[in-house]
Amino acid sequence: MLDSWTWLEWLALVEHELLLFAGVFFLLGALDEFAVDIAWFWLRLTGRAETPVLHTADLRHRRLGGRAAVFIPAWEESSVIADTLVHMLGAWPQADLRIYVGVYRNDAATLAAAATGAADDARVRIVIVDEDGPTTKADCLNTLYRALERDELRERFRAHMVLLHDAEDMVDPAALALLDRAVERSQFVQLPVLPMPQTGRRWLGSHYCEEFAEAHGKAMVVRGALARSIPAAGVGCAFDRDMLARLAKAAGRDVPFDEDSLTEDYELGLKIAELGGKTQFLRVRSDDGRLIATRSYFPGQLRRSVRQKARWMHGIALQGWDRMGWSGGWAERWMRLRDRRGPLAAIVLLTGYTLLFLSTVLAGLGLAGFDRPWEPSTFLLVLIAINLASFVWRAFMRFTFTRAEYGWRQGLLAMVRIPVTNVINIMAGMRALAAYGRTLRGAAPVWEKTSREGDPVRPLALEGGR
Repeated sequence: MLDSWTWLEWLALVEHELLLFAGVFFLLGALDEFAVDIAWFWLRLTGRAETPVLHTADLRHRRLGGRAAVFIPAWEESSVIADTLVHMLGAWPQADLRIYVGVYRNDAATLAAAATGAADDARVRIVIVDEDGPTTKADCLNTLYRALERDELRERFRAHMVLLHDAEDMVDPAALALLDRAVERSQFVQLPVLPMPQTGRRWLGSHYCEEFAEAHGKAMVVRGALARSIPAAGVGCAFDRDMLARLAKAAGRDVPFDEDSLTEDYELGLKIAELGGKTQFLRVRSDDGRLIATRSYFPGQLRRSVRQKARWMHGIALQGWDRMGWSGGWAERWMRLRDRRGPLAAIVLLTGYTLLFLSTVLAGLGLAGFDRPWEPSTFLLVLIAINLASFVWRAFMRFTFTRAEYGWRQGLLAMVRIPVTNVINIMAGMRALAAYGRTLRGAAPVWEKTSREGDPVRPLALEGGR
């Protein structure tokens, strides 16, 4: 009987099955997001999601509770590291600050740029990784950790906290003192990350704005209230020094960062909670309305953006499932499930866009006089209606959180950029699955970092803006 089907009937069958698959999984995703929305609204109503406002003028010069070590791993970062160091040294004048920059022996350009940025400031330590790069980010971080240990032995002190930052980060002047105070009560503290809008790259480079605005304005707030652990973003985060030593001991190593992981920073927050430590997502505004956050320009080119997100998905969703499992209560498991949905979401989005193309073709054929071989059932019509309504709601929430940090213009652009974001996430998901498949066949993880050449970085860029 199937042999007698026409090509139009086959197309209609594919359309029906794709609609059923995409509709069900889009609905599951919508319910997941709506549950987070409800939790966030409840926290707001009960006053637990309010962002406190602090008088931060004096925080920049506040004396620290002990030595603060900042780790900056740098491979091929000659275009940005000098500006980053100039900015950080100017924003954080405390004498107890020590910045450890890890550069590779075969990366002379980054070494020279780091030396230029450090100038004669004794608070900067440039540490040479004694092997050709790149290895993994965790390997570079472990080299910096060993350098800190050597300094502690030589100078007879014990660091109070360790901060992680990337080579392109623009820190907030109030952040160091704020983290220093928070680490007295928590073993891990994460500040929000705030991507900077890019005027010349408003479609690709700026699409990170709405993603982080919603994630760090809503999802992380809910996670902090419900779950035991807060994952580290790898930037703008601080660790209690003794907790890092505990992590190393628990893993049976002399260093805390796992060199087999692509997203070792993400795992640290989860591991600290498993060891009984307290983790905290710290969202605070200064009295001028500025969110105290780590600001950065994210990749503005398609290839670089896909490459970066693929590494996140590979490390967090796929490798994280293998390495971290599903421990914890229902809220912790829910949050880990949300962390790991990226590759599946990419497949569902690809299915949805394939369905959109096929439905457009069949609609065109209908206008040309070809009858559609099937009609949607009541169930499918209801499913489509619910998904359309959820899409409108999601677009509204994206607009709301983006407008709160970036203003009305970026809020409106956030809704228009949704297809662009989806396409990038589809491509990243496919790349992550391919990379994960290679590791299953025995390939070693590689630090596939995002090149910053051509991406804008400006020191002290938060002057005059939020």
